[in-house]
Amino acid sequence: VQLQASGGGLVQAGGSLRLSCAASGRTFSTYGMAWFRQAPGKEREFVAALSRSGEASYYTDSVKGRFTISRDNAKNTLYLQMNNLKPEDTAAYYCALKQVRSGLIYTQSVDYDFWGQGTQVTVSS
Repeated sequence: VQLQASGGGLVQAGGSLRLSCAASGRTFSTYGMAWFRQAPGKEREFVAALSRSGEASYYTDSVKGRFTISRDNAKNTLYLQMNNLKPEDTAAYYCALKQVRSGLIYTQSVDYDFWGQGTQVTVSS
């Protein structure tokens, strides 16, 4: 599986961006998916995850109510809609896939099998 993340950019505080992660392969619907981010000098951190059906999601506290994770299995694409962006959201954002047989959600980076290359989000104050 190969992942191609896109949609990052420079935005002012309060603005919005939508990240996309396009996946190759035919079994996209069998994967749980997530977004992580890594700011300079910091460890990679969990942002949001989605079950393989798309019916269940989970967010880190700092983005709840502002970010929405979603997927389009027909397009093999994962999304992250980011609203009301803050300077502390500045980071490289990575999408990740984990092949699963259940509806469980995983929040640890070590659990994920495939990673995108990252897309930079910079929020100015």
